[in-house]
Amino acid sequence: MNAILIGGIVVALVLISAVCSGLNIALMAIDPQHLKHKAKLGDKAAKRVLPLRKNTHLTLSAILLTNVAAVSATSLVLESAVYSLVAGILATLLIVIFGEILPQALFSRRALHFTARFSPLLKVMILVTYPIAKPLQLLLDKLFVAESAHLQSRRELGLMISEHLNSDDSELDEDEVEIIRGALQLSEKRVREIITPIKDVYWLAPQTIIDDKKIDEIKASGRSRIPILNADKTICYGILLLKDLVDVDFDTAPPRVDELPLYPTKIVGSMTALDTMFRKFINAHTHLMPIEKDGKIIGIVTIEDLMEEIVGHEIEDETDHVNGR
Repeated sequence: MNAILIGGIVVALVLISAVCSGLNIALMAIDPQHLKHKAKLGDKAAKRVLPLRKNTHLTLSAILLTNVAAVSATSLVLESAVYSLVAGILATLLIVIFGEILPQALFSRRALHFTARFSPLLKVMILVTYPIAKPLQLLLDKLFVAESAHLQSRRELGLMISEHLNSDDSELDEDEVEIIRGALQLSEKRVREIITPIKDVYWLAPQTIIDDKKIDEIKASGRSRIPILNADKTICYGILLLKDLVDVDFDTAPPRVDELPLYPTKIVGSMTALDTMFRKFINAHTHLMPIEKDGKIIGIVTIEDLMEEIVGHEIEDETDHVNGR
């Protein structure tokens, strides 16, 4: 056989083996769940690869059958041209270096890209080897349970998000990363960690008279919502909104607190998780909730307190600077 023809055939067979070896590594390196996510987001490469990754055993069988055929053919062609021992050594070196090591190192770096690029060739491999690959797939499907979705833990997600801070390729800026990390930590924190202690809370009793002096005191507190509690701090009758006092005549007929409109709220246990607090605020239709421990109110928490935990910074309004808070 012509030496040039033999060389051409060997090169072609080694290339086929190289592509098969690289695709074998690349296909198994692609996480199915990640692939599904990218496909749902419209990634064209992911959409081409997803059917092949779903039928992993069929695709894998086709790749390996084609690879073995190419390796065997390489040895046979070389043996027809050179001494068998030399042919064996030469075939081994060619396959290991150019058919295994180099393509696997290359394809593993951009697994999705190369698998999508060679997806038409993969379909041809499956078609050609189907009579053998299909029975192998059925056998492997019975022997090995289908891959279950791997969901990251809260800490793993937090670590993944943190990696965006030091990456120039990230689409997330620093503020977005902090917000996501703060949200992920909500279930690990308890409301008692963020309350305003009752000694620092401005509150009123139901029998309190709202006169000019009391109005000045309320204004000095800088609060727009005031909890109404009993003397023992075991009952919350509701929330008084400062805006409802605008049209009240305090000079001629100063009212008692319990004569004014009070908005209902709910008392929450001190061990309630912060993510649960969001749902409680939504269901209660309020922005302030008293917090109790052992039957006694020990402080309050607001929706603003929860937001501060998420963004990781204190949210100050106009009155905070004026009142020195």
